[in-house]
Amino acid sequence: MDVELQVIGSALRAVAEEMGAVLIRSAFSANIKERRDCSTAIFDEAGRMIAQAEHIPVHLGAMPDAVAAAMSLGLTPGQVCVLNDPYTGGTHLPDVTLVSRTSLGYAVSRAHHADVGGMEPASLPAFSRELYQEGLIIPPVRLTGEVLELFVANARNPDERRGDLRAQMAAHRLAERRIGELCARRGRERVAAAMDELYAYSERMVRAAIAALPDGRWSAEDVVEAVDGELPIRATVEIDGDRIHVDFAGTAPQDPYNLNCPLSVTRSACYFVVRCLTEPDLPASGGAFAAVTVTAPEGCLVNACPPAAVVAGNTETSSRIVDVVFRAFGEVLPVPAMGQGTMNNVALGSSAFTYYETVGGGQGACPDADGPSGVHVAMSNTLITPVEALELSYPLRVERWELRAGSGGAGAHRGGDGVVRELRVLEDCRLSVLAERRTHAPRGARGGADGARGRTLVNGEEQAAKMTRQLAAGDVVRIETPGGGGFGEPG
Repeated sequence: MDVELQVIGSALRAVAEEMGAVLIRSAFSANIKERRDCSTAIFDEAGRMIAQAEHIPVHLGAMPDAVAAAMSLGLTPGQVCVLNDPYTGGTHLPDVTLVSRTSLGYAVSRAHHADVGGMEPASLPAFSRELYQEGLIIPPVRLTGEVLELFVANARNPDERRGDLRAQMAAHRLAERRIGELCARRGRERVAAAMDELYAYSERMVRAAIAALPDGRWSAEDVVEAVDGELPIRATVEIDGDRIHVDFAGTAPQDPYNLNCPLSVTRSACYFVVRCLTEPDLPASGGAFAAVTVTAPEGCLVNACPPAAVVAGNTETSSRIVDVVFRAFGEVLPVPAMGQGTMNNVALGSSAFTYYETVGGGQGACPDADGPSGVHVAMSNTLITPVEALELSYPLRVERWELRAGSGGAGAHRGGDGVVRELRVLEDCRLSVLAERRTHAPRGARGGADGARGRTLVNGEEQAAKMTRQLAAGDVVRIETPGGGGFGEPG
């Protein structure tokens, strides 16, 4: 059975990976095709995650809530549920999730669409105060032709939206075929038993790794840079035998703007940290998170209540949760220095086009190595759009694209450098930037120096961390991303 378990486990992971490949290769938008801002996974009959592709951490950790919501529809094989509502299994509105019934369980895809309507092109407004301002809200519903047409009618660039959604559907049809083939080849009961054991194996491995850590309680705090002032996030982590509990009592009330997180996103960030500290190379399944519980006061920044706006919570607040939880564990464990702590979201668009990208920066140094430079950090795992693809598809020109030399913090091991990304717009359009670490630098660890703060400039004039404004043809947007913190006293 051990050999057969490995064979079936590899087959299930291959299905999740192949789903991702189909989605990426079939997509219309650069955001999915080039940046790979999407995720895919396979779930069992009980709605437990069994296999996932190595895609976006903030997507994958929140997927079980989406599957639970879809299961209430009583899907049959071939039927597909669509949703993006952050309060019923989604993350933020541009992340559109499909859940389909296979012959044994469920297939799931989540893709960031470059526009889903709302008050600003690309659906990332800096100053939204309610979820309704951020785009079309889709509760869990069966995806029919009528629902698809309703979706694209409420989004800018409807042909691109239709194409990206059909790419997701193609990935699901592939998964349905592959799971059916696997069940026919190995036997449905054997595949179901293997799913149970894969889930249980991940749980056993992570629980054993937690049990090897010292018991105790530790707390840490940091802030996100809100439109009006700063909002503290406080986390207390407790290790008790083979269990970890993370509690966010003491965190600020929910933001009147859009830095809020639904609890599913907060859980994702905590799961990411625990996986990094326990079994980072374990093929991930939902069992890896069974030993972790997360609580937060209802109505606080990291457990917001509808209709609170959430578009920056999924990207910026989730990044800060990772920083805070790592820092709490750092009281007793050798964790890395802080990375850039932001996704540097840049959204450009008009009635004619919508473009979205996140920009990498410096990762924090580790106890035994320098931090990598120019990478997406923590809850993001995307690529940058290649210059050639960007300039071919959009009225934009890349003026500068380079490492931000010296922006990583000094130390026995140096933090990674951020990058400089400079875009010239060739048509009038709107710009929204949602970023962090413009006021507070990523912190070094154990005597290492802080990384450099990030900067956002338009035509050379410094901008706030969160901003939306009109641009004219010829204007230049410059993003200087933060460096990572250094680790240890410089030698």
